Amino acid sequence: MKILVTGASGFVGRNLVSALENIRDKKDTTRNIQVECVYQYDRKSTSGELMDYCKDADFVFNLAGVNRPKKQSEFMEGNYEFADTLLDALRKNNNRCPVMLASSIQAALTGRFAGSDYGKSKLAGEELFFKYGRSNGVNVLVYRFPNLFGKWCRPNYNSAVATFCHNIANGLPIQVNDRNTELELLYIDDLIDEMIAALEGREHRCEFEDTTAVPDVNGRYCYAPVTHHVTLGEIADLLDSFSEQSSTLVMPEIPHGSFAKKLYSTYLSYLPEDRIMYPLTMNSDERGSFTELLKTRACGQISVNISKPGITKGQHWHNSKWEIFYVVSGHGLIQERKIGRDKDGNLYPVKNYEVSGDKIEAIQMLPGYTHNIINLSETEDLVTVMWANESFDRLHPDTFYENVDD
Repeated sequence: MKILVTGASGFVGRNLVSALENIRDKKDTTRNIQVECVYQYDRKSTSGELMDYCKDADFVFNLAGVNRPKKQSEFMEGNYEFADTLLDALRKNNNRCPVMLASSIQAALTGRFAGSDYGKSKLAGEELFFKYGRSNGVNVLVYRFPNLFGKWCRPNYNSAVATFCHNIANGLPIQVNDRNTELELLYIDDLIDEMIAALEGREHRCEFEDTTAVPDVNGRYCYAPVTHHVTLGEIADLLDSFSEQSSTLVMPEIPHGSFAKKLYSTYLSYLPEDRIMYPLTMNSDERGSFTELLKTRACGQISVNISKPGITKGQHWHNSKWEIFYVVSGHGLIQERKIGRDKDGNLYPVKNYEVSGDKIEAIQMLPGYTHNIINLSETEDLVTVMWANESFDRLHPDTFYENVDD
């Protein structure tokens, strides 16, 4: 399949082209299409190139458009006249391949979008595409996008999310006029998934009630089914928590498919070089070191322990806390013993687990069992990654000293 992407250097275009090239180059083998080549058209391209692309294309994504013109008249020039030029090139080449149009929810011209010159230009483009489809028997896919966000979106342009992410990532202030203002947001990866689905003939169809997409298999329009309704205040609060992670080590909750997860990925894409790496506190002594790596609010923390040759660490137990140890380098022995005595008055037996970075295994430290870790090597450090089910609380440490072999 040969695919033409207009507006290829823009936010959506760059993400779509990258996805298509991954499919073309067999880096993404999860899709049910084959991509032979990706024609990229942008403002630097020539009219001759457009004609050549329109001759060969098996599918056209028209993402070209104007968002922030110097003059209002440029809306119609960029969003209507180019669409007319594109469709004329396809018509002259007698190419009846499917054509997608990136429109905007503003084309509804209702509510706060009433009277929008941008919306009017997008609506004119839509009607042009529908007419072209009817007259030429072409499958036309018109998408009305809500607010978009994701990596490579230009800040201080037409996306509040991009601006907020950029500013907070770079230590700059943001301005929130009304924390209760709600946005409908579409994440770039969800949009790209829908566009690939369209290539596969699986586009989602709908009709619109004002700005709301109503699923309809026979609908005139198309839509991406996964969007998020979020207030500006919620976005600002999440971004503040993301920016604090390097100092608190606390990773906010980012459930699968959640807006928070998608926003965090977007935020990270704006980090400047000097904030990508950040220091951790190594608690070091003659025995080695212990360093907290990451904390969560609901699922504990991850740390790394380094023991010097011959050193024993631990010798304590917990009431409710439990841990999992992973020796990733070196050779060691982990010991555990149940607290208390058996019915005969004897200490419970010690359980021994020999561990090595050559065969990484998970060893669980059980509640009510005192445990230790011994470096058996005379020359190598023993490196252990440790997960605990709760972050350490100095006021409630739940840690009690007791030798395993007492």
